[in-house]
Amino acid sequence: MFKNLRQLNRFSLLLLAIAFVMSISQSTMTTAYPILMQHFHVDASVVQWLTTGFMIAMTLMMPLSPWLMDNVPLKRLLNGIVAVFLLGTAIAMVTPVFAGIIIGRLLEGLAVGALFPTYQALIIENTPVEKRGVSMGIVGLVMGSALAVGPIVSGFVLQLESWRWLFIIFFVILLVLIVSLQGQIKQSHKIQPSGFDFWSALLLLGFGGILYTVSILPDTGLSLSWYLYLVVSLAVLVAFIVRQLRLKHPFLNLSVFEYHGYLPAMLLTGISYSGLITTTVLMPLYYQRIFHLAPFWSGLLMVPAAAFLSLLNPRAGALLNRIGLRRLVVIGTTMMIVGYAALALAGTGSIIVGVIAAMLLEGGNAFIMMPSLTFANDALPDNLVPHGTAIITTMRQFIGAGSIVVATLLITSFNAHLNYGAALSHTAAWFILIPVLGLLLATQLKKRIKA
Repeated sequence: MFKNLRQLNRFSLLLLAIAFVMSISQSTMTTAYPILMQHFHVDASVVQWLTTGFMIAMTLMMPLSPWLMDNVPLKRLLNGIVAVFLLGTAIAMVTPVFAGIIIGRLLEGLAVGALFPTYQALIIENTPVEKRGVSMGIVGLVMGSALAVGPIVSGFVLQLESWRWLFIIFFVILLVLIVSLQGQIKQSHKIQPSGFDFWSALLLLGFGGILYTVSILPDTGLSLSWYLYLVVSLAVLVAFIVRQLRLKHPFLNLSVFEYHGYLPAMLLTGISYSGLITTTVLMPLYYQRIFHLAPFWSGLLMVPAAAFLSLLNPRAGALLNRIGLRRLVVIGTTMMIVGYAALALAGTGSIIVGVIAAMLLEGGNAFIMMPSLTFANDALPDNLVPHGTAIITTMRQFIGAGSIVVATLLITSFNAHLNYGAALSHTAAWFILIPVLGLLLATQLKKRIKA
């Protein structure tokens, strides 16, 4: 892994470190929910907005990232992104009211949404085609590890200090990193000025609306109001798509879908992310509800899976050039199928089985997500890489949110007539269909060719 890290320049390494710190912020809050509920006297439905609001804000910014890269000088863009995150963190850090944390989390979400497509596109653009597999494998290591590390870090901090220290730590580390980055930023992306389309920006609300609609389904059910939210959000999203197709310089250039191989590779990144995100949802439920472990120990049991993912990501990236994406997808989906099957058949009987299943699910992700992202962008000309990356990262948020909702609905439905352990087992069994779909998509992949 360290050998692979050395192939990245100092700029890429510092950018990855910033992305890692900001990515951890996605998954730290859930551990702090009970403490925040008690401190601010709010209920679970309110505190959940710390995560829901963050995800919606992040999703709203992702489609805007190609325009930002084309119109804002890179140094100003990166500094602005981090400044927004630091501002949000500072507000959350010192606020005396719960609304202040919500505002802080919304600002953090906007910053993360702008950074994720941007840093991935920059690394792809600044890496030779033959080395992109390994480089994006390292990116996958950052993304996957951060999701798993977040609850562990927050659990450890909350054992020792106040919840405010979660924000203090992020603020200090990120401030040091952005100062260190200043001398390394060079304008590697070509500026291509275009006017800011107000209507496209307004219609981005369709993305946030759909994500919100998906996230509230477990609470509202298929009510009239839910259908109304869905129809309005879909209408706004369709209007956004139509406008992008008509604009000479769209926020998102949808011509990426005309390039062979982009669409199946894009869907494969979503399928692998589904496996990763459902692991972070299902496994704590197994450990805490079935084996009655404290959240801190539940988080520690996720370390082997995170370590396995970190170990495999760069290796899977290196294998992309040797054996191709199709074979990697077969390896990854097979691991995911075995992982879900292990949970379904024996997950409630042994903690060891649960740990191994989580390792297989997260390890399978390493063979699919970042290699698929690399494959998808290699199918595009360089000027479309930011657009291709933004579409993939946005889509991944929808699939991640949808996977959480489906898992929640399945568990609730099965638990109505089965015990909780059986409900988890049945849910894991149904999720086997996701990697099976990945196997079918792999048949649509051909030889990797740079556009």
